[in-house]
Amino acid sequence: MNAIAIASDHAGFEYKEAIKLMLENEGYAVMDFGTNSTESCDYPDYAHPLAEVVAAGNPEMGIVVCGSGNGVCMTVNKHAGVRGALAWNEEITQLARQHNDANVLCLPARFISIDEARSLVQTFLNTPFEGGRHARRAHKIG
Repeated sequence: MNAIAIASDHAGFEYKEAIKLMLENEGYAVMDFGTNSTESCDYPDYAHPLAEVVAAGNPEMGIVVCGSGNGVCMTVNKHAGVRGALAWNEEITQLARQHNDANVLCLPARFISIDEARSLVQTFLNTPFEGGRHARRAHKIG
């Protein structure tokens, strides 16, 4: 995979920019769905377009950031084929990939540091889906 989608609201803007720079430095083509400042905005305006492209498989994965991570997670999960996972530590992130085949990482900017967010993105991108019994369950999610 060499492309990834990213979006945030105003609370997640600084995190989005830091993650975007990290990914670009690693050779990823980053599709940025906004927002583009810390000015107050509505997260669904950015999370829905990201979820649409991930649901279509181009790119296959995305990252969304808001203050709690909950709003963007609820939004992306309205789309069939998107499995957004709210993650705040390494183990939750690994399990979301290994067991649930999560394809959108949802981060809570007000509860983790930027360095933790970068680390969780690395974990998310580098942890494979285990398949097996988990494939049946992930398929039932939609």
